[in-house]
Amino acid sequence: MAATTARGHRIGLIVPSSNTTMETELPQLLQRQKTGGARFSIHSARLRLTQATPEALKAMNDSAGDAVDALGDAQVDAIVYACLVAVMTGGRRCMCDTHTRLAERAATPTRRPSVITSAAALVSGLKALKAQRVTLIAPYRKALTAQVNATLGEYGIEVVQSRSLEVVDHAAVGRLDQAKLLSIASQLDYSGSDALVLSACVQMPSLDIIEEAEQKLGVPVISAATASAFELLNQLDMEPAIGNAGSLLRPSAARPRGQAPFDSLTR
Repeated sequence: MAATTARGHRIGLIVPSSNTTMETELPQLLQRQKTGGARFSIHSARLRLTQATPEALKAMNDSAGDAVDALGDAQVDAIVYACLVAVMTGGRRCMCDTHTRLAERAATPTRRPSVITSAAALVSGLKALKAQRVTLIAPYRKALTAQVNATLGEYGIEVVQSRSLEVVDHAAVGRLDQAKLLSIASQLDYSGSDALVLSACVQMPSLDIIEEAEQKLGVPVISAATASAFELLNQLDMEPAIGNAGSLLRPSAARPRGQAPFDSLTR
């Protein structure tokens, strides 16, 4: 159970060094939370990453434990490891192993902060929406997107269509135009999809258009950032109640505790 201080919830956030989006979108989402009377402070640690290549992503993922140690010094109540592709490209086993490794690293004799990965959060969010067949948009090269799609498939979520924007420079991903992202999404066919993953990357901005996309396209719309906020609130025992961010974060979307995707690895 995550601890709560009199000053509110202290959230540790691990991001790639070139990330410029998650430290904007996650605080905005938490500021909109309407129930529980909670306040949040965000405390970041950065891991070196400039290019979204398999080698660089693996090296960053391997160093995540050091960031957990640094955030532990701030006595945070929860830690969000916000790099979806670094974890998902290793498949379901990597997702489970990463969570276990970081949770064990974060635990001390006196504190046990919740640990959330954006990769596992995306799975939890899609399952909360009962989305078995999805459309996905990612900034990565096609090979990386295919690995993300395959990992979702290991959790029983079929990606029926995906679009890869082929942007390798991670800083450039943070400068992508949300209006153009909505235009890309509008060109796809959703007749066989239960939901749209509008941004399968915590660095690709999408928060400003999620609600508009959901209303325009007629399917639930989720991003790595909204999924991370959803999972974080659940781990803090708070029912999500955030407006203008898609149906996942409305109160009715909250799922039962204890069903995080890494819990069911051997089932």
